[in-house]
Amino acid sequence: MRKKADRKIILEDGQEYYGYAFGAVDEKMLEIVFNTSMVGYQEILSDPSYTDQAVVMTYPLIGNYGMAAEDYETATPTIGALIVREYNDDPSNFRSVDTLGEVMSQYGIAGISGVDTRKLNRSIRDYGSRKALLTAADTPLEKGLAMLKAWSYPTDSVSRVSCRRIRRVSAQAARFHVVAIDCGMKQNIVRSLVKKSCRVTIVPWNTSAEDILALHPDGVFISNGPGDPTDVSQTIQTVRSLIGNLPIFGICLGHQIIALAYGAKTYKLKFGHRGGNHPVKDLQTGKIEITSQNHSYAVDEESLAGTPLTVTHLNLLDQTVEGVKCEKDRVFSVQYHPESAPGPQDSLHLFDRFIKLMEENKRNA
Repeated sequence: MRKKADRKIILEDGQEYYGYAFGAVDEKMLEIVFNTSMVGYQEILSDPSYTDQAVVMTYPLIGNYGMAAEDYETATPTIGALIVREYNDDPSNFRSVDTLGEVMSQYGIAGISGVDTRKLNRSIRDYGSRKALLTAADTPLEKGLAMLKAWSYPTDSVSRVSCRRIRRVSAQAARFHVVAIDCGMKQNIVRSLVKKSCRVTIVPWNTSAEDILALHPDGVFISNGPGDPTDVSQTIQTVRSLIGNLPIFGICLGHQIIALAYGAKTYKLKFGHRGGNHPVKDLQTGKIEITSQNHSYAVDEESLAGTPLTVTHLNLLDQTVEGVKCEKDRVFSVQYHPESAPGPQDSLHLFDRFIKLMEENKRNA
């Protein structure tokens, strides 16, 4: 006999989805989104860009290979919730040290399984990302809708996930010094820079341009992170002040921040890009890469017309801007995540491009 559902999701338009609790049993109001990746739930769970979001997995079976100590993208996961069709609490993997549910309980991450995720994901695709309440199955719909109406999306997510103080990561035979502005940075980005012989100084999101220049870096990196890029006006001003001083490379939120620093605009996508199967065309080489993505906002292509930025990459699914550059200022960025390519590590050439810009800048200094 199937047990009775003990949890449910209430969407702001009145839809309800029932399921069973796993992980932390907390009542939460979040933005509901979906991810189309077939694997990588640990990386998704520990990606700071999912702060304040409930992620619905399109792949039905989640938890079957457990959690490996080496695969976290951040030491303290901040995702809001995970919603799945089938949760496996008995993983089979020699690298696993915890179950997914155990980790979610430890970090206060709510989970709901047994949900009709096909129907829910189609709803998000058709009607867009929305406010969602994760609550007990017996919560009255009217009460839940009133709670959602009174709730607003947080605007301080970057400040909550950024580091609090400067952190340094060394590299063997380091050739370059990179200052990374942490807006919610994934650790594989740091590992990718270190592999390219860069020692990395990680600074908080609101560090000033003066303080960054005082560290004498060869280049500046602006990381990924959660939320609306216009919420981090201090970071935008910092980047604006750094432009022209030294090479700058941005990924995801960092890409949007660079565009805003140049005077362009951003806008919120209907349901965002989240998954490991987004085809992106490099307009400079004509090559197409299958990329990993996680973002709600995009750069407005028309707004780039009055800036020195040119478009370098396009998303072939919806023609959104996936990359920009300003050769004169030695600045470039991409919307996708080259450090987490779902196939061959072809996208790591972007880190090589950053290295080349720093080499050229050193020669011309």
